[in-house]
Order: sequence, then C-alpha cells, then structure tokens
Amino acid sequence: MRITLPSRLGFGTAPLGNMYRAIPDEEALATVDSAWQSGIRYFDAAPLYGAGLAELRLGEALAGRPRDEYALGTKVGRLILDEHEDASQRDLGEKGGLFRHGLPNKIVYDYTEDGTLRSIETSLKRLLTDRLDTVWIHDPAVDFHGERWREVFDVAMSGAAKALTRLRNEKVIKGWGLGVNRIEPCELALERADPDGFLLAGRYTLLDHADSLARLMPASETRGLGIVVGGPYNSGVLAGGEHFEYQPAPQEMLDRVARIRQLCERFGVDIKAVALHSRSRIRPSPASSPARADPPVSARTCIWRRHRYRRSCGPHSKQND
Repeated sequence: MRITLPSRLGFGTAPLGNMYRAIPDEEALATVDSAWQSGIRYFDAAPLYGAGLAELRLGEALAGRPRDEYALGTKVGRLILDEHEDASQRDLGEKGGLFRHGLPNKIVYDYTEDGTLRSIETSLKRLLTDRLDTVWIHDPAVDFHGERWREVFDVAMSGAAKALTRLRNEKVIKGWGLGVNRIEPCELALERADPDGFLLAGRYTLLDHADSLARLMPASETRGLGIVVGGPYNSGVLAGGEHFEYQPAPQEMLDRVARIRQLCERFGVDIKAVALHSRSRIRPSPASSPARADPPVSARTCIWRRHRYRRSCGPHSKQND
C-alpha cells in the first residue's frame, strides 16, 4: 500500500476550525491531547477549516511532541488571505455556512501549481512544522463547484497534481491524493494522474457505501493505493449528532439511523463502534479519520475502535446491513 500511517485511527480537525459551533481554545487543545494520549498518531487538517484556525490550533497542540512519532496531513486548493470577509456568506457550494464561526479571513480557490506551493508554505507556518506527510487536493468536485467541477478538476490535475507529484518524487512529502466527498473525482484521477490514495469522506459508511465498494475500492486495490476513510459518522448523525452531509439531517435519515441503532442494541454493541470498526475491514484502508471536538468523546472513540464486538461480526451483521 502506497500510503501507510502510524495508527489505524486518525484525527480529523474540522471541528477545531469551529465547524457548526465556536469552541474555546482550551477545549480544542484538550481534545488533541486526549487523542494523543489515546494513541492516535495521524492528524488531518485543511486551510478551509475555520480559514486556518484548525491548523493554528493543531500546530499549537502538537508543538513539542516528537515529529517522527506522528503523521501529519493537510490539503491544497484554497488560499487564506489577509483581507477579511463575512464568514457566514462564503460560497461553500452544498456546505454553505459550515465554518461561519471560524476566522474572518477571506478564502479563495487556487488549484494551480503556484497556488499549491503557496498553500503548503502557509500551512507549514500555521502548523509550526517543517514537513508534511500527506497532502490532499481538496474538493475539486460537484458538491463545491457545481456544474463547473470538471473545469476545476482539470486545473487541479494540470496544476496541483503536477506540483505534488514532483514533491513526492523529491521526497518532500510521502504521498498525495484527493480529499473529497465524492468518488467521481477519484475515478478520474486514476485515469489522469498518479495519486497515492484518497481521503474519501462520507462515502464508505454505514449509510452510504455501495458505489465505493463496487467501483472505487476495487480500482484502488488494483493500483495498490490507500484510502483514508473520512467522516465515518456521516457528519455526526451516526454518533448522536443532528447533521448529515454537513447540513441538518432530514427526518428520513434520522429514522434510518434509529433503525441501525436498534439493531446494534439488539446485539449489545454501540453504533459508534460499528461505524468505525466496520469501515476498517476493507483492504485499501490505512486509517479511519473521524472528526470530534470533545476530549471525553475522543478517548471513547479509541475504546470503541478497539472493541471487536464478536456477535455483530457474525452472519447477522451482513444480513441486516
């Protein structure tokens, strides 16, 4: 597998960028510390998360920890400017208002080669580090760019992909790929470039996995690529939250989750453990990366992940999927 990570469970830092709500700095730092104490050694960030706020907080939280003991990834495709804007009015496609509580710095798209290098340089400063392990091209997909997504994707392949391939070949980074919520860009990237894997959010979960299993997973395994399963809780709805696809969950989805929870309770397992563990049972997956901003929850997540729930892995689990 071309992407290898030091822990099977990773830490997604979107909540550190004040996703959905403003959290105090102390809570953000305590959450990262809780994840570290629980054995997590893979951390994923992005300039989008709170207009750089998540990277700033993660950098502070990891400062002083041995750099060789953890893997660090971030994303490119957006630049954070010094000028300010109304965070609640940002154009985030289908994810409007997601980081309204983040920093007010203006965010602009830039998937060019030069923009990619500038993005990495500024991320390194915010993260207080001198190197990155993985870099993902962030969201060149329909959910953020609508009908123009193919044009944006073309720019990303001729710009960002070219720059990241060179950095990998020069051993500046260990690997690159796409960080997306859709499988179509990943399939195109396999035709157009030489990625090392993908960070796929929300498309290999208890609620949504058919297309990934039928299409992307086999293609990735054939190429020896790794897939980081992002968003295994589907924006929180599988962990007791109220969001699905980063927006308030519709009633039919809440009802579906309730039925899954009832099934889990029937076999004496927690739905959160099932959401995490079942996603790690595929061969191309080097890690699962849930995003949480709550120190106790972060610790419990690691306990659930280690729980094998023997009964639920029997013949009934597939039958009732």
